[in-house]
Amino acid sequence: MRTLPVAIAIGAALLAGTARLDAQPQPSTAGASSSPVTLAELERLALQANPTLRGAEAQVEASRNRARQAGAWPNPTMGYSGEEIKLGDIDRRGEHGFFVEQSILLGGKRRLNRAVFDRATERAEAELETQRFRVSSSTRAAFYRALAAERRVEVQERLAALVSEAVAITAQLFNVGAADRPDFLESEIEAQRVQLELNAARNRVFAMRQQLAAVVGQADIAGRALVGTLEDALPELEREATLQRYLEQSPQLRAARAALAGTQASTAVARRETFPDLFVRGGAAYNRERGEDSGRPIGWEGGLEVGVSVPLFDRNRYGVAAARAEETRATADVQRLELSLRAQVAMAFSEYLTALRESESYRREIIPKAEEAYRLYLARYREMAAAYPQVLIAQRTLFELSSRYLERVEEAWRGAMEIQGFLAGEGLASPGEVDAERRERGGRQ
Repeated sequence: MRTLPVAIAIGAALLAGTARLDAQPQPSTAGASSSPVTLAELERLALQANPTLRGAEAQVEASRNRARQAGAWPNPTMGYSGEEIKLGDIDRRGEHGFFVEQSILLGGKRRLNRAVFDRATERAEAELETQRFRVSSSTRAAFYRALAAERRVEVQERLAALVSEAVAITAQLFNVGAADRPDFLESEIEAQRVQLELNAARNRVFAMRQQLAAVVGQADIAGRALVGTLEDALPELEREATLQRYLEQSPQLRAARAALAGTQASTAVARRETFPDLFVRGGAAYNRERGEDSGRPIGWEGGLEVGVSVPLFDRNRYGVAAARAEETRATADVQRLELSLRAQVAMAFSEYLTALRESESYRREIIPKAEEAYRLYLARYREMAAAYPQVLIAQRTLFELSSRYLERVEEAWRGAMEIQGFLAGEGLASPGEVDAERRERGGRQ
């Protein structure tokens, strides 16, 4: 067979490349411009620089200040008072003075009003914790996506080198009449196809590094080498324990329960709305009217008024009904979120476990069998018992399975990071965007 030298060259290079595929990689240096960075350092930087966290922290501070403001006393009213004032001719009679009026809220209204905003603060704190999970899990997922993209470039570069060598050898054999033109054309087509895939893989590395830098919040991260490997032990998560952890510790549920507590506090405020409030008014006036005995102005006189509001016409009946309706809605929302989390955890676990088991199967069984099949085809080809296209197909199958293995490892890492991060969402999404996406996703399930 005239193509025997081509297959031998491909086989020798392929087996050497396959041996390197399972080797532990060194820290990635693709596009590196400064010192390498570890995943732990990336998480630390992300928690410091990600802009969504600053926004969530500002929301917590705003809620705390609203709570403080809600417990403040109402401002007093101060003014001028005058009586028996005559216009026109000069009249020395009349009273001129000042007064101070203060409303005193009774029935614990100030405390109840503050409780409403305290619950809002608890919700903001839960949303801040959720945002931290978003940033951390998104950073981890982006880190392993970037590692997988770089490993995919390594695989494509090895395949491109093999195919380029095959093209060169086929061209030499074709020039001396030892190879057919179809073999030469097929080798050129294969080389062009592999080069396109290599370019796509390199472009993906650039995109994945930019995504990682965006989540971290520092642009220079895109040019730093990543210290890590896809072969790190994937976490083995247990379904029921994870679900129980979600129901007990989920920051999304904490936020929903805080919202429910806020509606309950609003209901308490609405019920106390018509509770009588006390008002006190006091002041002093200078009486210019002269006394009958002394003939001199009577002088300063004090006054005091005390009263209460009477809930005669407005008993806030509909306000209480509206508050109870909001409380019912918030209760239903907590129940909805619990059910939604159960469904989301089930779906996420399904995808995670599928990717995890497939990656293990590819690494332990499928890829070794594909490599053995290639070796057997190559040996049979040497013995002239197999055609060259069979060797080429076996070679391509081996590399396609290697790429598939990288995809499944990447998906397993991403799934594990998302599950451990309470399925909080993307690290650059605002809480409102994530909530809307979660409601839409829940509606499709």
